[in-house]
Amino acid sequence: MADQKKILVVDDDQELSDGLRAVLEAQGFRVLQARDGQQGKNLVYQEKPDLVILDMMMPRMGGYPVLEHFRDKNDAPPIIMITANEGSRHKAYAEYLGVVDYLRKPFAMERLLDAVHRGLSGEFKAADTSKKTAAKSKGKDEQSSQ
Repeated sequence: MADQKKILVVDDDQELSDGLRAVLEAQGFRVLQARDGQQGKNLVYQEKPDLVILDMMMPRMGGYPVLEHFRDKNDAPPIIMITANEGSRHKAYAEYLGVVDYLRKPFAMERLLDAVHRGLSGEFKAADTSKKTAAKSKGKDEQSSQ
């Protein structure tokens, strides 16, 4: 299937990752899996997924360093962060780094699928791009006023 969308699931919880894979494949997506942020980051470059589902807390490299790495990359895929963390500051930081959605575990699969479809539709890309452009412009303005 030439137009089959590719989704990368980055989570160290094998059971959850396999469950997400089954649900996403049943929806017609091609699913890749990574067990930590480093492996996930490498797979983004190798496989060019259309969307990434990224856990926040993982061994070796967690979700935030991955988000920070891709923050200013124009060709970065949309990223949905999933986490068991309850902190609102974590959500705010993830949104600042450009996630298209932030889901707290446990979440309904319908909620995840809705986020996936919105992320793939590009609905969030325009907002992310304008936010990044505004941040870069602000940085340039601050530098020029010094």
